[in-house]
Amino acid sequence: MISSNDFRTGVSIELDGSVWKVVEFLHVKPGKGSAFVRTKLKNVQTGSTVERTFRAGETVPQATIDKSVMQHTYREADQYVFMDMETYEESRLTEQQIGDRVKYLKEGMEVNVIRWQEQVLEVELPNSIVLEVSETDPGLKGDTATGGTKPAILETGAQVMVPLFISVGEKIKVDTRNDSYLGRDN
Repeated sequence: MISSNDFRTGVSIELDGSVWKVVEFLHVKPGKGSAFVRTKLKNVQTGSTVERTFRAGETVPQATIDKSVMQHTYREADQYVFMDMETYEESRLTEQQIGDRVKYLKEGMEVNVIRWQEQVLEVELPNSIVLEVSETDPGLKGDTATGGTKPAILETGAQVMVPLFISVGEKIKVDTRNDSYLGRDN
């Protein structure tokens, strides 16, 4: 149990049978009456947000979330196989459980798998990864870094916008949070 006085951004709580993460919180002490905590909560499973007010000192169950480092080993049909790096146990996740981050998964990549009551909530990728450009328009002489961008398809199938001078076979850094080009890999 956690008190509403201990709410901080990022704290996970259980309400109405699901997990909610505190996005914003504000302790309010009006001149008349008792204090309360106004919060903005995000449902971890569905992504919806809701505003809710709690009395000061009110206790709610804190969600017990397990975070484990797993390595993507291979893909089998519509399932992705991950190996726990501590216990060496295999887990199989579907594309729906991984979400849109599946476009950056490649074999051997280590990710954080976040679970609540044996249910996968989220698969966290590294913030930036290095991938090879497998398909893009050819770079021409005179293309500069400030000249513009063109689409490129990476080895995992993800599409990002890259500068005009990038060509097929180059390794580039990509920000997985917003699908943006960060630069060439050295």
